[in-house]
Amino acid sequence: MFKKILIANRGEIACRVAATARRLGVRTVAVYSDADANALHVHACDQAVRIGEAPPKESYLRWQRIIDAAKATGAQAVHPGYGFLSENEDFAQACADAGLVFIGPPASAIAAMGSKSAAKALMDKAGVPLVPGYHGERQESEFLRAQAERIGYPVLIKASAGGGWQGHAPGRSQRGFRSRARLMPARGEIELRR
Repeated sequence: MFKKILIANRGEIACRVAATARRLGVRTVAVYSDADANALHVHACDQAVRIGEAPPKESYLRWQRIIDAAKATGAQAVHPGYGFLSENEDFAQACADAGLVFIGPPASAIAAMGSKSAAKALMDKAGVPLVPGYHGERQESEFLRAQAERIGYPVLIKASAGGGWQGHAPGRSQRGFRSRARLMPARGEIELRR
């Protein structure tokens, strides 16, 4: 069990991590931006370290400042919360390189899950049930059309680099598939789902 952890987040998630750590007898370090100097999560922790100005890109996303704060306060581990740096493989690796435990998946797992198509291929290989679809590397239009036929219409045409439903389009028929698929390559590889 750790004696002290740094919570690399703010708000409710940081408060929840701090409360759980307290119940476990683990001391906590908050980080805060200028905008959050008097925020609840700062008071919920045993220590607090200022890491920058109000914009997250000047504070909560500056992972070297977070690592420096962890080392300066004697924290043994960093809990990223969610959002911000929680899915950043470089941050997870930097924590490990600095001798800090990243409380979350290892950098290699974050990297593997960072690409949806690579993650699906990994899950498929492990025998995890998946929604019928195509998530491979071949991207020629005729091959993708054949995959859509194999899957059966309607299909969801998704750019693998899309996020938040950007880069999604329904293909309800072969004709609809062709017109929609032509628009997708600018967003990365195309995936198909039933």
